[in-house]
Amino acid sequence: MNSGTPLPKRLLLPTDFSSYAFNALRQAMAIASAFHASVILLHVIDEQVIQCVMDFCLSDAVVNQIRQRQLSTTADKLQREINGVLESHGGVDISWETRTGIPYDEILKAQQEMGIDLIVMASHGKTGIVRNLVGSVAERVLRDAKCPVLLIRN
Repeated sequence: MNSGTPLPKRLLLPTDFSSYAFNALRQAMAIASAFHASVILLHVIDEQVIQCVMDFCLSDAVVNQIRQRQLSTTADKLQREINGVLESHGGVDISWETRTGIPYDEILKAQQEMGIDLIVMASHGKTGIVRNLVGSVAERVLRDAKCPVLLIRN
């Protein structure tokens, strides 16, 4: 970082629990350690639970149970991710948050709401037709974020 660029103090790390995201978390922790910054680990649960397929539909109660189970499982996974990096970066303040919604949209909202200085995220490196069919969360965040974005290419 040059002398005209403010040092990051709050880093956001979106995770999908992939090995790519864990690698990005290790990078974010190293950056946070170097700049005495904090890290917020964010997982977004996609809001679209398919309730009906053909003639079979799940009740609202079952859909709510699924969502509650997702939240509980996500909390456990986030805590394990944090525990996995704290041994090597114990001095870094790290917290986590879970949101429900469209992943890139929630990442961008979190960036603004939390005063994030730097988003560190994995790029799965998908190209061509796969990226066009699936879409790219990283691409949308990179394009629309109001702060710098560091993509960790895997």
